[in-house]
Amino acid sequence: MQISARLHNTASAHRVSVTTAGRDQPLAIEGRPGGGSAVNGGEFLMLALATCYGNDLYREAARLGIPLTEVEVQAVADFDGIGLAARDVRYSARIVSPAAPALIEQLLDATDAVAEVHNTLRTGAQVRRLPWPGEALPPTA
Repeated sequence: MQISARLHNTASAHRVSVTTAGRDQPLAIEGRPGGGSAVNGGEFLMLALATCYGNDLYREAARLGIPLTEVEVQAVADFDGIGLAARDVRYSARIVSPAAPALIEQLLDATDAVAEVHNTLRTGAQVRRLPWPGEALPPTA
């Protein structure tokens, strides 16, 4: 399954969309005066972690037969400056469920093991810049 995100920004418009397996969804994200997005990449990265874990909690709860009433996830990282990678990435989750606390802890651990965005960061996935489709990169000196 391929997942992508796209941003298009001009002085008068800001459009953001995500696509999973060919299903495109526009997102309501405002543009920033002077150009760019009103939400920064670090915020989106933390949202990706929180969203991934939250969605995966529901998936894993269904697999384990654990009913969930409420899920809350918070992801936090420290960004120390321009060009510096995030450090001390951490997250926590709160679940409301009639299930026994031991089952909830099992669910939290099982979900931590399979959360795809978390595992991507943990393995240090390669990130490459490619030419825009149909364009070539300028030659290097």
